Amino acid sequence: MPKAALPRFIINSSAPIRICDNGGWTDTWFAEYGSVFNIAVAPLVEVQLLVYEQNAHQDNIIINAENYNDRYQYTSQRSVSEKIWGKHPLLEAAIEYMHIPPGCQFEAVIFSSAPGGASTGTSAAVCVALIGALDYLTPGRLTPGEIAAGAHKVETDLLGGQSGIQDQLSAAFGGINYIEMDHYPHSDVHPIHIPDDLWWELERRLCLIYLGRSHSSSDTHRMVIKSLDDAGPACKQLDNIRATALRSRDALLDGDLNELGKAMIENTGAQERLHPDIINRDTLRLIQIAKEHDAVGWKSNGAGGEGGSLTILCGPDASEKRRMIKSIESDSHLFRNIPVTISRCGVKVWEQT
Repeated sequence: MPKAALPRFIINSSAPIRICDNGGWTDTWFAEYGSVFNIAVAPLVEVQLLVYEQNAHQDNIIINAENYNDRYQYTSQRSVSEKIWGKHPLLEAAIEYMHIPPGCQFEAVIFSSAPGGASTGTSAAVCVALIGALDYLTPGRLTPGEIAAGAHKVETDLLGGQSGIQDQLSAAFGGINYIEMDHYPHSDVHPIHIPDDLWWELERRLCLIYLGRSHSSSDTHRMVIKSLDDAGPACKQLDNIRATALRSRDALLDGDLNELGKAMIENTGAQERLHPDIINRDTLRLIQIAKEHDAVGWKSNGAGGEGGSLTILCGPDASEKRRMIKSIESDSHLFRNIPVTISRCGVKVWEQT
């Protein structure tokens, strides 16, 4: 497929990342059941499919991972029982999962403004956005729930990784959600509807700080699984985390951001009790700075461990939030504020006109 060729049509898709996942860790296979509160936010993951004329004799698939400056041809492994992945296994596995019709020719361009390994569900958002776009090339249209389930299977079944279910659901549905998992991986997603003025105030007070180093959630999952070998899904460590999701939901429904902040703090403490290495030294430093600037809550995003990010819920003083961000970014060249807005929509897919 020459780069100068004109596409027959173009498909665009996007999906949000997620922050403030109170109750995270209880959406996993080893927890068996759980509850999670989370918030879908921009920056979004973006996917663009440049679709060319079909070639009945061969596939021609180009993967363009723009963040990595990697553009390469991928050959579908339709008849291979054990897949051999190349440069970007997540992207390749998503293509395999969707069973693209023979003869398809397209270039998949993937871009994310959010850094990878930030513990904000970026890989799940990538997979959700890519599956959503590829669905246009296959019969029928997947629902958001089906897209989320497919993205989860890509990470766990095809790639053998450790992943809860909440990241994919947040990327697919968007908004602010309370997710109940009665048995892994079955769940119900309950959107939390709040007045616009509360939505805008929450959005204004949220702050996402990237620690400057990526992390592997699968590695952290394995560490925690080992520590919980004999504890069981109903252990106190997991129950303490489960409780913070319901507390977060009720706080927002009551319009009480201070109570939401307390739930975030409670969850972060429960994460540390789950395993002391979940809350790293940089996270503790950020929490100290947040306290000095009157923040009302903080949550170590995702699985925690080395690297990652921290969600901070600031107090009502907008100037104090700006002073806090300045203090954080001057404390270490690695720390970086990532501006966020709450995403009302989940995965969006449209054909370019």
